[in-house]
Amino acid sequence: MNKSKEFPSPRAMGTVALRWHGSSLELLDQRLLPAQEQWITLKDASGVAWCIQDMTVRGAPAIGISAAYGVALAAHHAKNESWEAEIDQAIRELSASRPTAVNLFWALQRMERVFHASGSLNEARNRLADEAVAIHQEDLAGNLAMADHALDAMGFSADAGSATPVSVLTHCNTGALATGGYGTALGVIRRLHEQKLLKQVYADETRPWLQGSRLTAWELMRDGIPVTLNADGAAATILAAGDVRWVIVGADRITANGDVANKIGTYSLSVLARHHNVKFMVVAPSSTVDMTLKSGAEIPIEERDGREIREIRGIPLAPEGVRVFNPVFDVTPAALIDVIVTEKGWVRNPDVNAMLRLLG
Repeated sequence: MNKSKEFPSPRAMGTVALRWHGSSLELLDQRLLPAQEQWITLKDASGVAWCIQDMTVRGAPAIGISAAYGVALAAHHAKNESWEAEIDQAIRELSASRPTAVNLFWALQRMERVFHASGSLNEARNRLADEAVAIHQEDLAGNLAMADHALDAMGFSADAGSATPVSVLTHCNTGALATGGYGTALGVIRRLHEQKLLKQVYADETRPWLQGSRLTAWELMRDGIPVTLNADGAAATILAAGDVRWVIVGADRITANGDVANKIGTYSLSVLARHHNVKFMVVAPSSTVDMTLKSGAEIPIEERDGREIREIRGIPLAPEGVRVFNPVFDVTPAALIDVIVTEKGWVRNPDVNAMLRLLG
């Protein structure tokens, strides 16, 4: 492998969240956006694991890609006498960084298979780096395919130039910052804009980490896409006004029956959408689908430190010592989802049979 080769090119897809340089990984520190655009250079798996846990990098696809590069870094810097133990330890450390995003474990399983098939450190270095880049490239290609499938599911034909533009509402951040480039749900919105089919995007601020206000609004404004930022609690009023036709969100895990774990607040949006006769679409790569889990009741839901609710960047917002319930995700039942889109295609009214068809 040519270790000087970068992926992606800094000009490839506009905004990117991570850059691979062969012997190091750069991550855009998303905790500091939009005030600062600061890149962190990492040369070991421990640093990557910390950045995943600490939300420097977030979004299920980007987490998986970062973890794959973390394994590649472990191989690149491993010592000849202990390379197998070092790579194995890196995989275990990365696996423990976030419990809910199935893309993390999917990517690490791919890297582990390549690791076990390597007969020497030099072979492991080359093959693991190539596999990590392949995971990154596949994610970007999948984002582009999902955008096309989603427009088809929305009823827009290939020559939809005369169609009436639509307004949509989205939650959290599912764009280039959360993926290998372009985006999942935000990739669909990006494609609508490119095809002149987008009237307006309403972006939930997405408490408590404010991914909607800090990241989605920033990303859309950079790309000249019309966006209106709203408090999470204003979503009902927006949907009641009748302008929004689709709620489009991503996913961190999809179970065999079509239940979806996504950023906290997604479930309530699905209820609101059903009440207001607004279509609800989930867009995620097939690597997000976990067919080993029968339903959303089996998904492990991460809970984070209560300080994320009690304060913002060290500024207290609540009484000191108050108990906090801070789940990162909730589960949207399949019955409230109109369409699930992956790079393999799309299905309406997801259930077990529909998910089996979708995955081929």
